[in-house]
Amino acid sequence: MNDAPHILIVDDHREIRDLVARALSKEGFRASEAADGHAMRKVLAETRIDLVLLDLMLPGEDGLSLCRALRAQSDIPIIMLTAKGDEIDRVIGLEVGADDYVPKPFGSRELIARIRAVLRRNVKRDRLVGDKRRTYVFDRWTFDVDRRELISADGVATPLSTGEFDLL
Repeated sequence: MNDAPHILIVDDHREIRDLVARALSKEGFRASEAADGHAMRKVLAETRIDLVLLDLMLPGEDGLSLCRALRAQSDIPIIMLTAKGDEIDRVIGLEVGADDYVPKPFGSRELIARIRAVLRRNVKRDRLVGDKRRTYVFDRWTFDVDRRELISADGVATPLSTGEFDLL
């Protein structure tokens, strides 16, 4: 089992995806790639991802919409990558849920440093929250009271409806 952080690169330019994937690999990260929102959702449904690098300008659904939708479902860290480097663009990206914002062109060393910083903050947050989280384990299931989720033995979290939550 590989414990290296797994990064999903979502960008419609293959050259950028390949360049970033190579840089990540050299630094010990695992990388998956997606060219659009549909492919991103497929990877996220099939693979445990630790951080998403998300381009703002994508065909079909744009990066802001994808960021907003992803943030509504998950706490996965998101770093926006975009050629739009104006302050207003950065602010909007952060307001819809991005954890960081890197304007293109960017250097691979800076990108790797930002990825490490976001992952480090996320691990610390998880530790703090995890220490206070109320969970109950029964059979091969974990009931997370604070997140209102039932987690299977293989780590799949299922959100509970109000009725299901009240029953448990």
